[in-house]
Amino acid sequence: MTRQFDHLGDVETFIKVVDKGSLSAAAVALATTPSVISRAIKRLETRLGVQLLRLTTRKLCLTEAGRLYLDQTRDAFDAIADIERTLQGLNEQPGGRLRLSAPTTYGHYKLPALLATFNRMHPDVLIELNISNDNVDLVADNFDLAIRMGTLPDSGYIGRTLEEARLCLVAAPDYLQRAGVPRSLDDLHRHTCLTFVVPSSGRVRAWKLFNEGKAVEWTPSATVQVSADVLGIVSLAENGLGICQTYEFIVRERIRQGRLVEVLEHSSGRTRSISLIYPPHRQLSAAARALIDCLTGGFRG
Repeated sequence: MTRQFDHLGDVETFIKVVDKGSLSAAAVALATTPSVISRAIKRLETRLGVQLLRLTTRKLCLTEAGRLYLDQTRDAFDAIADIERTLQGLNEQPGGRLRLSAPTTYGHYKLPALLATFNRMHPDVLIELNISNDNVDLVADNFDLAIRMGTLPDSGYIGRTLEEARLCLVAAPDYLQRAGVPRSLDDLHRHTCLTFVVPSSGRVRAWKLFNEGKAVEWTPSATVQVSADVLGIVSLAENGLGICQTYEFIVRERIRQGRLVEVLEHSSGRTRSISLIYPPHRQLSAAARALIDCLTGGFRG
C-alpha cells in the first residue's frame, strides 16, 4: 500500500536546511552528507512541482513557494510535537515549579482556599506566587499563569473567564450616621467617595452602577485617592472615611459582622470579570494543567 506521507523525511530535511542556512550545516546536524541532503530537496521539489530553494555558492534563498511551504509545514510539525507532548504528559504526575501572578483582591480573598486544596492534591508542586496589582509580562517575566481583573485587552494570551464578580457600595455604620444614607445616585455627589487610581492609566477607576435599570459608569470626585493597592479603599471605608465600591466577596464577612453596610443596593450588582491567562505558544506542564483545572472548577461564590 502506498503511503500518502512517505515524504515527510524530506520535508524535515527541507526545514532543517532553512534553519541551518546551508546544505552542509544541515548535513552535519542530521549526521549525513550534503549530497544526500541535496537529493532530498530535489525529490521534494519534484513531488510539489515547484522550486523551494535557490542555491548559490554564497547563500541559500527561499522562493515565494518555499516560504509558504516552510510556514505551513513548520506549523504542522509543531502541532504534531505539541500533541505528542500532551499525550506523553497525560500520565505524568504534577510536579516542579509554577509561577503564578495574582492581584491583591483575588490573592488575599479567593486564592488561599483554592491553593490549599491544590496543595493537598499536588504536594510536589512548588508555586511561586506573586501578589501584586502590576500586570506582569508573562513571557518576559517568565510566569506560567496570571489572574487578571476586568476586561482583558487583546494581548494574544489565552484567557479563561473564572468568574463574574459582583460589585457593591459599602460604608461604615458611623460614617452613615454622620453623613446620612444615600437613597439615589444623585445623593452620592454629597458624600465622600473613596476612589482608586488605576496604575496602568493613572486615572480614577469609574464605578460600575445601575441607574433606573441601565448600566452606567460614574467617576466620583474624592478627597482621598488610593493607588497601587486597591484594598486600601476598603480599609479606609471600614474606618469611616467614606463610601467605596469593591467586590462583594471582599466585604461579605465585614457586612455580616456589621463593620460595613451595603448602600444603594438597587444601583449595585454589576459585575467585573476575573480571568486566568497564559501564553498561547507555551506547552503546559502537568502541574499547570492541574492548577488551571483547580482554579476553573473552584469558584463556588
